[in-house]
Amino acid sequence: MAKTYSKPTSILFTLVTILFFSTYVIADEAPVFSKNLPPSSLGLKQQKLSHLHFYFHDIVSGPKPTAIRVAQAATTNASLTGFGAMAVIDDPLTLLPENTSKVVGQAQGIYTLASQSEAALLMVMNFAFTEGEYNGSTLSVLGRNTVFSTVREMPIVGGSGVFRFARGYAQAKTYTFDTKSGDAVVEYNVYVLHH
Repeated sequence: MAKTYSKPTSILFTLVTILFFSTYVIADEAPVFSKNLPPSSLGLKQQKLSHLHFYFHDIVSGPKPTAIRVAQAATTNASLTGFGAMAVIDDPLTLLPENTSKVVGQAQGIYTLASQSEAALLMVMNFAFTEGEYNGSTLSVLGRNTVFSTVREMPIVGGSGVFRFARGYAQAKTYTFDTKSGDAVVEYNVYVLHH
């Protein structure tokens, strides 16, 4: 006589069988490290070129500096270029050069005096925008800034939000530099390709 199973046992048997075979099918597929995707799978549209223009306020003096030295080498103070000094920044980005102008974002990151022969910074920063269609989006800059050159060019290496998959360049031009305080206002023209 054939043995019959109760309904819960038969459901359990069916589930175990399905689990066994689905594991077997999945295990038969090789894991994939990478694969090509069409840009549309991420909602990417045709690229566009945007030009952003703003002023960067690097304030090292006073009661509320926006750039603070956090490290230096034992030989930094003896160096003519300040080689080895590092600062963390949270510099306002404004529409006009005056510090009372409308803030459109912040430059947040670090810069390091990275040359023994000239005043050249390694800039590692994000432009975090807080205004208009770019509110909440960022652009990432990683490059060399020879501060006494008239115009300096640094690469845009990526971004987030509206600027996801961004690439381009930023041109920096000193607008004002106070030799006593060390405070500076720098004009930026940023050209960026993004979706």
